[in-house]
Amino acid sequence: MNPDASRLDEILGSLHAGIVAVDGHGYIELINAEASRILALSAETALGRRLDECLGSDHPVSGLLRAALDQQRDLAASRVRLDVSPGCRVVLDLAASPVLHARPPAGAVITLHDRTAGEELEAHVDQLDRAESFARLAAGIAHELRNPLGGIRGSAELLEMKLDDPDLRRYPRLIREQADRMRGLLDDLSQLTHSGTLGLAPTNLHRLLDALIDLQGETPEWFGIKLAREYDPSIPDLELDAPRVEQVFLNLLRNAAQALQNRGVITVRTRVESSFQMGQRRRSMPMVRVDVEDTGPGIPDGEIEHIFTPFYTRGKTGGTGLGLAIARHWVVRHGGHIQVSSEEGLGTRMRVLLPLRRSP
Repeated sequence: MNPDASRLDEILGSLHAGIVAVDGHGYIELINAEASRILALSAETALGRRLDECLGSDHPVSGLLRAALDQQRDLAASRVRLDVSPGCRVVLDLAASPVLHARPPAGAVITLHDRTAGEELEAHVDQLDRAESFARLAAGIAHELRNPLGGIRGSAELLEMKLDDPDLRRYPRLIREQADRMRGLLDDLSQLTHSGTLGLAPTNLHRLLDALIDLQGETPEWFGIKLAREYDPSIPDLELDAPRVEQVFLNLLRNAAQALQNRGVITVRTRVESSFQMGQRRRSMPMVRVDVEDTGPGIPDGEIEHIFTPFYTRGKTGGTGLGLAIARHWVVRHGGHIQVSSEEGLGTRMRVLLPLRRSP
């Protein structure tokens, strides 16, 4: 390789954008290190082969490059989502351009900008904003309702005591029972208003998860469900408010069990996620990832964006619709992030990311 070609390789390798160049017949002439990372395709494997053969003819990158060659014009696509490996999805902005002013077949070049971290950051900031906004709303609702609710319950008790007819006494009793139900709902709602200091202490995450799983395994809704635990033994004790984190995973495990209806598999998996980016400066920090996966019916695409909305129950009976909202609240309060991915007919994965080390 001559010095000029070596220098070009160094320059292209230092770019934070992926670059793939093909000739007029679609054979790969150049692929830099960033493109290799994004596409999980090594240069040694790719060079000299057709892009369609390496990625598949229906791959978005192949399709955009082929269209740019055929139409001889610049083309672009934004927020393209690619599953590059099991459990790993990237979000890309793509731009393809034919090589002009050259003797045909001239070829084309595509650039790939990985915006996965940016999307995760936007989602994290959105969760913070939503949690803070709803906390203010919930605090106002709880404050305004508690006093009149107490008056309604007290009046029902007095009325029940003054009535001699058993048939009539059941009506104030019903009022009292419904008032108690509303009080329980307000208690749940009030959890979303907590913004004080967390009771952080070194916590063994796996022991916490095991205790919850063993407890839930004795309930009727878990009969017939198989459980798989895939723990990363290298995870150290984390600085957590254990009761709050228990509630997070209790809500996630209960949702998974309800989705399975006594048949299927729940997998609880822990890993260290070293590249998650947090904060407005997009500072990379290590996180502990906890996945709760089920093999249930999944969540329709149109409903996924609503599942963390308070009081959204997806037709379930017996719940308040606050479980996932509360889970997200406490994850965000720990400086973490919660994500959901689902495919109808295959199941749902709830992913919780918690800081591996907290800033002093």
